[in-house]
Amino acid sequence: MRLYCATSNPGKLREFRLAAGGGWEFVPLAGAQPCEETGETFEDNAIQKAVYYSRHAPGLLFAEDSGLEVGALGGSPGVRSARFAGEGAGDEANNRLLIERLRGATNRAARYVCVIALAREGKPLRTFRGEVEGQITDEPRGANGFGYDPYFFYPPFGITFAEAAPDRKLEVSHRGRALRQMFAWLKESRGDSQSPPTGRT
Repeated sequence: MRLYCATSNPGKLREFRLAAGGGWEFVPLAGAQPCEETGETFEDNAIQKAVYYSRHAPGLLFAEDSGLEVGALGGSPGVRSARFAGEGAGDEANNRLLIERLRGATNRAARYVCVIALAREGKPLRTFRGEVEGQITDEPRGANGFGYDPYFFYPPFGITFAEAAPDRKLEVSHRGRALRQMFAWLKESRGDSQSPPTGRT
């Protein structure tokens, strides 16, 4: 089954393919102007992007919004995770700012969140949410993953997400959980465009 996706992030595309297994083709949407993300929640932004980009896709399209919520920072960086250190900031700058803001904090609890929205021809079909709890380390560990993974320590594994093998990380990650929900729903509904246009799992 072919699915269009509103991202060209190579790390995310690898995780999409790894989570799907066989039988799915992911086509990054090209040519559309970037969608402005103005939502205050991951759900808002995911739906906003899916509705916008699906108008330019000849089939089902999904978009996701994901990020890190840190308790000691009042839930930041949250929806601004990819641009925490400013527009155009990369992983290194975002991580550096995160550790600076947490200097001296004893509460290192954090949560990764991912919301995927599925749409067709400008109409939202469904959203899927995945979360995973962890801790923020003082020093980066591991060379796998992307984003905040080198600092995201997952207690059940005893390592950071950047130290985990990609397939093992995806078993428990926020994105893996949301993707599995979406694939299960698509298999049940077969992407029927008459499915209810609202709701979440």
